[in-house]
Amino acid sequence: MDTSADNQIVTRPDFSLRRVITSNKIWEAVKGIKRVRRSHRQIRAENAFRRSLVIVGLLMVVLMLGIFLTLIVQSVPALKVTGFSFLWGKTWDPVRDVFGAYPFLLGTLLTSFLALAISIPFSFSVALFLGEYYPTGWIPNLLKNTVELIAAVPSVIYGFWGLAVMVPIVRSFETKIGVPPIGVGIFTSSLIMAIMIIPYAASLGRSMVQMVPSDLKEAAYSLGATRWEVIRNVILPYTKSGLFAGILLSLGRALGETMAVTMVIGNTSLIPKSIFAPGNTMASVIANEFTEADHPQYLSALIELGLVLFLVTVVINMIGKRLIKGFANE
Repeated sequence: MDTSADNQIVTRPDFSLRRVITSNKIWEAVKGIKRVRRSHRQIRAENAFRRSLVIVGLLMVVLMLGIFLTLIVQSVPALKVTGFSFLWGKTWDPVRDVFGAYPFLLGTLLTSFLALAISIPFSFSVALFLGEYYPTGWIPNLLKNTVELIAAVPSVIYGFWGLAVMVPIVRSFETKIGVPPIGVGIFTSSLIMAIMIIPYAASLGRSMVQMVPSDLKEAAYSLGATRWEVIRNVILPYTKSGLFAGILLSLGRALGETMAVTMVIGNTSLIPKSIFAPGNTMASVIANEFTEADHPQYLSALIELGLVLFLVTVVINMIGKRLIKGFANE
């Protein structure tokens, strides 16, 4: 009797303990199933989100191809007449159906790259000031808001401001250096565009400068480097791909600018002899003459001009992307 009682005393706790352990395992298994179910829902949501991104990306590719094909189809009448000589033709005379894009191609490249050259020092200065010297405070915040406001102003406002303010200033400057005081021209439009594209490179450059690891800068300071040496040897090498991307973004903005350039460039179909001479860009010609195209070949020539502008922008962006990739791999 004593032995059975002892066995009962021993086995009952073991049975209850096993039951507790079994119930714990079952509960853990149930929680594991819930976690698995939750992870399956997350996987399905992730797959749906990924498929939506792929669809959006393909739609963008289809949209660009649609624009490109539309420009080609609408340019066929002019292409049959002028062919590739349209690119280096120097005469634009819609009355005699003579169309050459060289003056406008030259005007587009001159104004865009000159505006880019003018804007780069200011863009880098603003980026370094806001990203390295004074990242916080009311003065940096005021400057940052001002730079962002510059990007938000409509281009036609810049055109009016250029006519009222910049043209008299440029005319006075041309008088002092012995250039015919026209006022409007390649140089004036480049100044206007330089002001317009500063925020793009400055904003991206500021973000890149702020992303430089503080450990790298502190290590350079601990070795006795000055602020300029840290900027030259640490910040600029680390951010050069991002800074160049900002320059490329600014150039793309300058290539497609229309209204502000149209109002201050002079709107002549002649080849500009200097940066102070009047000229025209491909975008300004399309804006000025599209509603005046009174016969199909004239309209097709303008659309072909848009095709050339599209191809120039694509080629420059492809070259820029290759350079950015080269900077990133260094």
